[in-house]
Amino acid sequence: MAGGSFAPAGVTKERAQQYQGRVTSFVVVACIIAAIGGSIFGYDIGISGGVTSMDDFLHKFFPAILYRKRHTKESNYCKYNNHGLAAFTSSLYLAGLVASLAASPVTRKFGRRLSIIVGGISFLIGATLNAAAANLTMLLFGRIMLGVGIGFGNQAVPLYLSEMAPAHLRGGLNMMFQLATTLGIFTANMINYGTEKIRPWGWRLSLGLAAVPALLMTVGGVLLPETPNSLIERGLEIKGREVLEKVRGTCNVTAEFQDMIDASELANSIKHPFRNILEKRNRPQLVMAIFMPTFQILTGINSILFYAPVLFQSMGFGGNASLYSSVVTGAVLALSTLISIATVDRWGRRVLLISGGIQMVVCQITVSIILGLKFKDMNDLSKGYSILVVVVICLFVMAFGWSWGPLGWTVPSEIFPLETRSTGQSITVAVNLFFTFIIAQSFLFLLCSFKFGIFLFFAGWITIMTIFVYAFLPETKGIPIEEMTLLWRKHWFWKRIMPEEDESSRQTNLTDMGKSAAVVSEPDC
Repeated sequence: MAGGSFAPAGVTKERAQQYQGRVTSFVVVACIIAAIGGSIFGYDIGISGGVTSMDDFLHKFFPAILYRKRHTKESNYCKYNNHGLAAFTSSLYLAGLVASLAASPVTRKFGRRLSIIVGGISFLIGATLNAAAANLTMLLFGRIMLGVGIGFGNQAVPLYLSEMAPAHLRGGLNMMFQLATTLGIFTANMINYGTEKIRPWGWRLSLGLAAVPALLMTVGGVLLPETPNSLIERGLEIKGREVLEKVRGTCNVTAEFQDMIDASELANSIKHPFRNILEKRNRPQLVMAIFMPTFQILTGINSILFYAPVLFQSMGFGGNASLYSSVVTGAVLALSTLISIATVDRWGRRVLLISGGIQMVVCQITVSIILGLKFKDMNDLSKGYSILVVVVICLFVMAFGWSWGPLGWTVPSEIFPLETRSTGQSITVAVNLFFTFIIAQSFLFLLCSFKFGIFLFFAGWITIMTIFVYAFLPETKGIPIEEMTLLWRKHWFWKRIMPEEDESSRQTNLTDMGKSAAVVSEPDC
């Protein structure tokens, strides 16, 4: 019975050593096209902060903030504290949260490609509305459509990358999503730096250019092949094997294909994946799906990326200087992601997450001390200390870029069995967007209330999440995605939680595997 305790055991045999194949140009190109979906997420993160610091944009939609900025003497930390401005930034992520949950059944029943295409079209509509916005209602509706695009894209793209990549390079290829995100942020910062000089419609150009990555994502989704896992799950075994042979560059794919067949049999027996994911045997993955994206946002990175120009202006930087500083942080984030791509499948996930967490804690505490001692409510930072703050923030962004930035998406996308994979990814995206919404909506208020203590607030969370990874996250490097469930049974903590495997189900599953193996023996190449 679906969701019951007698569900089939799924993949019960480790065949990783039998996997064959190589990294083909086909899979690399497919992953690059799919990863473009990350650029729409990054572009929006980078573009929002720059646009909200432009006087022409504020004059059009938030004149009260512009008046306060020019004429009112108040705390440096409170210049931009406005609920409407926060709603402009955060409305996208609330819409994305809802859309990501709707994307789960679409991704499971109709494939990863369709969700990518839907995400691209929605983002294209949102970019058009934002560029043409005549009032705040139109602007917010455009943001909501952008959120729908991000909800579908973030749900489908990491899944697509994890399923297409070979196990030994899955981490690096999956991080193409994060690399595209960071390049989107950097590109947005560069565009803001240029359009800020175009009066009075430069902000429209910044918002409208989001249509470019959206169009690339839509066209890429049309051209992409479906993943073998999704095809097999939907009963298209022959087509699934053809795609698998093409992306692995060999006909000798029986071991990997058999794992997919076994996983799909269990997946198709599950009628209520959201109910099934709550079962005890899925507890470790569910915990990671909730805590990894939560901790990723509670590093405070989005606060810096959303509001980098606003944050730097609050610290006394001029308009151009604040945008220039945000360009620098965007470039550092993009370059640091390359470090993670080069090392994640060699050093593993845990090393990068723990070392990155330690560096981020040190940087947050350092910024807090500098601002607490040298930055007063009505004064600007000196030039020397301003440069030091930018350097330390860049070190923080660098640590995030090669640790929690890419791995906050990679780890949840690779740990779920096929029957709960789309659901698990939806939960990951929904949690990520929920906390992104919370931080985006509350950061300006928290900055006004906590002042320099906001950085200590985030440092505390980074400390907690670093300890969490050390204690509870097993190393997933090199583990085939369909055999990931076996990993939890070997972990010191999770093996106590995982239920004992039902022997009758195991024997039945092994018998079925033997029958299936006879059917899917190697074809003549």
